[in-house]
Amino acid sequence: MTKSTDHQMPELDFNTPALKRHRKIRALKDRMAGMGIAVGGSSVILAVLLICFYLLYEVAPLFSSASIDAEASYTIPAEDQGESLYLTTEEQAEVGMRVTSNGSIVFFSVADGSVIDTVKNLRTEKVTAFAVESDTSRLMAFGYEDGKALIVKHDYRISYPDSKRKITPVVEYPYGEDAVDVTDFAIRKLTLRDGSDSLTMAAIGDTSSAITKVTKDVNFITEEVELSEQSEPLPFVPDVASMLLSGNQRYLYVATRSGAMSEFDLRDFDNIELKNELSLFKDDATKLVSMSYLLGKSSIMVADSSGRVSQWFNVRNDETNEEKLTFIRDVKQPVALVDLAMEQRRKGFATLDERGLVAIYNATSTRQVLNEKLSDNSARLISFAPRANGLLLEDSKGLHFFRVDNEHPEVSWSSLWGKVWYEGYQEPTYTWQSSAANNDFEPKYSLMPLAFGTLKAAFYAMLMAVPLAICGAIYTAYFMAPALRRKIKPVIELMEALPTVILGFLAGLFFAPFLEENLVATFSILVILPVGILLFAYLWSRLPQQIRWLVPEGWQPLVLIPVVVFLAWFCLALSPIVELNVFDGNVRGWITNDLGITFDQRNALVVGFAMGFAVIPTIFSITEDAIFSVPKSLTQGSLALGATYWQTMTRVVLPTASPGIFSAIMIGMGRAVGETMIVLMATGNTPIMDVNIFEGMRTLAANLAVEVPESEVGSSHYRILFLAAFVLFIFTFIVNTIAETVRQHLRKKYGSL
Repeated sequence: MTKSTDHQMPELDFNTPALKRHRKIRALKDRMAGMGIAVGGSSVILAVLLICFYLLYEVAPLFSSASIDAEASYTIPAEDQGESLYLTTEEQAEVGMRVTSNGSIVFFSVADGSVIDTVKNLRTEKVTAFAVESDTSRLMAFGYEDGKALIVKHDYRISYPDSKRKITPVVEYPYGEDAVDVTDFAIRKLTLRDGSDSLTMAAIGDTSSAITKVTKDVNFITEEVELSEQSEPLPFVPDVASMLLSGNQRYLYVATRSGAMSEFDLRDFDNIELKNELSLFKDDATKLVSMSYLLGKSSIMVADSSGRVSQWFNVRNDETNEEKLTFIRDVKQPVALVDLAMEQRRKGFATLDERGLVAIYNATSTRQVLNEKLSDNSARLISFAPRANGLLLEDSKGLHFFRVDNEHPEVSWSSLWGKVWYEGYQEPTYTWQSSAANNDFEPKYSLMPLAFGTLKAAFYAMLMAVPLAICGAIYTAYFMAPALRRKIKPVIELMEALPTVILGFLAGLFFAPFLEENLVATFSILVILPVGILLFAYLWSRLPQQIRWLVPEGWQPLVLIPVVVFLAWFCLALSPIVELNVFDGNVRGWITNDLGITFDQRNALVVGFAMGFAVIPTIFSITEDAIFSVPKSLTQGSLALGATYWQTMTRVVLPTASPGIFSAIMIGMGRAVGETMIVLMATGNTPIMDVNIFEGMRTLAANLAVEVPESEVGSSHYRILFLAAFVLFIFTFIVNTIAETVRQHLRKKYGSL
């Protein structure tokens, strides 16, 4: 009889105080970790959204319309002095000026219309013509029956009695209080243009016309300015409505009421000739209303009775090297125009039509920023304040002053992204030029060259980086010996720690000149090095096994080091011989002269090498990790089924790792798009659109780095730079979205392997 013994299993108690306390602590840690991750992720999303909203906040004012508010209305100051010929204000828009038909100049308070001073005509003769040189110069001329002209300039002196600003208007006579002899007939139409060396005036009478040039000579002994006059007859043009002298006093434009324009060449003053004739209008029913120069005295703005304002300026012909007045663009109102006013410091203008409706435009962007009815059909004159923040309007009820808020009229979608025909250019172009040395500059804010430069720099960088990084990662992760991999991978990843400013410095000051001097060697290396490595690999495979086995499996890259060094040295040594015998010793000259390709020392090729070098570690590291993370069971199963190492790599490993590889490429592209210092220092930073690999470029990021510190806060330039940052932000967002979509697709497709 066998005695059985019962063995009782020990009871496990999972509810001891220690375990309960442990579970509570672990649950608390889990909740805290979850909350931390949620808060961190939400904070990142919130930060990105805040950046986006801040950029939009800075950009939004660019596309807002102008506003205008009535500030004062009163009867015409000193109305008994005659009808108004011209209206304007001084800098602060506190003192206004009215030129009357009898030659008087009336200064008045813009706030209430009270007369400050009235300067009567110095001459007793009747005023028969009046002309304004420009709003900015404040120079005017009165023409008389006896053929003389009185040159007048209005100015404003500021003083601070009792710590309060006081503006005192004055009238000056820069050519003396005696009128200048212009011609010997009664002047009906008059125009003038003043310069540092001479004053030119053109006059038209009832049956004849003439032009007078007053030359200024400085007496070296007395240092007094001596004036000498020369008058020449002009071909008479009947029914003249308006005349203009060009800013450089080279051309005279005479336009009839029907729109026939005659252009006279004044460069040879002793032999003035009719250079060109053209028609401003397409039909005979249209009549000329006003013709005046835009800021800079390059563009002529023509207003007509059909409600159209057209812009014309001289365009040079490459073949004949001659300039020709050319129609550029126009804007249109539905009814006839009454007056046209130019902004004094921007390329803007305002139209007044017969309904009393005022429209404000910018000539470059052709953008209408305001279209508002300010008077009835009796409105006659309008005029901008010097800062374009005020507008004077005269009608049958009196004078009206309006406060204008129009900060960014030069910006429109067409000027930012389309071709624009700028003054002095031969055709419409994409141009970025945000500043210049003179005040008459026409800002050019096209973002196309910057966007193009960004993509061009990224393309050439990726063209170099992607093949090298991915192929290197494939070999390192799959074929290289583990011991060697543990040394190579950290070294390549350490390259990512190099400051990009150092890479840009080396690329701009060392590599760019080296590349220019060794162009033949550079392109020879790109061809000979791959071919030489393949040839060496073929020869290596044909060596006896006893020799090949001297190098352990996976250590073969070390054997290639002397091969690569030798091939590079061979290309450099052969370069002078090839350049001398094939390219006559000057490959750069051959590229420029024979191929017609412009060559800049700091170009896209330099950027491709330098920025590619900076991007390689990023792509390599992520790709290598993706390939190395492919389960070994997949590769072992493929090899067990008879596949070679290469077949396993191309058909099993790469498809499985493709989501990670694609992510690596997209992250590398994001790095290339956002790179600043390398492209800033190694490209010449020229905002041009040219696919030529030997030309430079300017990227959005580099442009921000260069111009943000120099821009005026709140200006159009400042806000357009924020728009460029927003474009870069949106571009990276779109790239990342596409990358994530493709990555998820690849993961679903190859996740079942």
